[in-house]
Amino acid sequence: MSELFGNEPFWVVALKAVLIFVVLVLYTLFNIWFERRVVARMQHRVGPNVHGPFGLLQSLADGVKLALKEDLVVTAAHKTVYILAPILAVVPAFLAWAVIPFGPEVTIPFTDTVTPLQLTDLPVAVLYILAVTSIGVYGIVLAGWSSGSTYALLGGLRSSAQVISYEVAMGLSFVTVFLYAGTMSTSEIVAAQTDLWYFIPLFPSFVIYVISMVGETNRAPFDLPEAEGELVGGFHTEYSSLKFALFFLAEYINMVTVSALATTLFLGGWRAPFGIAQVWEGANEGFWPVLWFLGKTLGFIFFFIWLRGTLPRMRYDQFMALGWRWLIPISLVWIVAVVFIRKLQNEDMLDQQTLFWIAGIASLVIIATLFLPERKRPEPEPVDTGEPDAFAGGYPVPPMPAQRDAATPSTSPEPRGGAER
Repeated sequence: MSELFGNEPFWVVALKAVLIFVVLVLYTLFNIWFERRVVARMQHRVGPNVHGPFGLLQSLADGVKLALKEDLVVTAAHKTVYILAPILAVVPAFLAWAVIPFGPEVTIPFTDTVTPLQLTDLPVAVLYILAVTSIGVYGIVLAGWSSGSTYALLGGLRSSAQVISYEVAMGLSFVTVFLYAGTMSTSEIVAAQTDLWYFIPLFPSFVIYVISMVGETNRAPFDLPEAEGELVGGFHTEYSSLKFALFFLAEYINMVTVSALATTLFLGGWRAPFGIAQVWEGANEGFWPVLWFLGKTLGFIFFFIWLRGTLPRMRYDQFMALGWRWLIPISLVWIVAVVFIRKLQNEDMLDQQTLFWIAGIASLVIIATLFLPERKRPEPEPVDTGEPDAFAGGYPVPPMPAQRDAATPSTSPEPRGGAER
């Protein structure tokens, strides 16, 4: 961890904070345009192409439109919490970037000041990111509760259960990185990946994290808090104008945050891709690492968009079963395996090639386990009660008059003289 953290002039810290804010806002505008263009390409549509070159100003036009819309507050809403909820959702999304490293130490242009391309760092920086991002779910839950709508409340409850479930799996996937790097500092984790990026020896953790980050950000196919087919619009059903735009901004910044965290922990952070650093000595110096870092995060953003344009939304019970029955147990078993492997490596009883084989076999087993078809329970045989089955054809159909008469025993009294006849 650099000795400059905590000892920099105030204007340097303020400059870096403003630059992070500007980059995240501009990156959000770009990602919205990028998602529309990619999904349009997948669906053989045109996509935004009118506002600005290639439609690049479409996101800005949408932001202006949201700002000029009428701001409504529903009658049944708890107004104070209703207004504070979107702020509580978007502020933690920005705070998480305080410990994300963009690059190495650089010299600020037109000055002699040397500073790392990172706002600050902590010995427990990764835990700080988990703590800050988990606060954002309070904004979603309070938005659903304060709206005075059943659909919004159900969306907020879904989001809270979803974040709790997948944050456990996400945190467990970090443990193996801590075991390899020997630290929780983001800058030191990047420095530990100088020779080998961690997604290679820790590929099972990487897969678990990628699945968990999609669930953590409420993105398709895990966008159950916003399921329009069930909940109209989910937790933000009763929001409009700038308050709705804040939820939108928080979602896209959280996408970039989890992508940046994946880049930092598993893909070498701001370091140049394989082969470039060997050919070009200055690839990891100056401001070039910022380009490598943003390029890696953009790859994860494309992965988010690809999932949205490809997979249908999961059922809620399937989604929760994936987290609790598969991801968490697999993470626990993999942590034990990594501890055993690290012990063998420290005693020079395991070489690098054998480790790659172990990681590859474990990854194949995990992927095969996740995609195994569920074992169907045998359906009980129908019992003939003599009554017509309204669901026999797959749809509820009322019985015909003849069927109703046959199923209902006659209660009319026997005519007089019947016995004599």
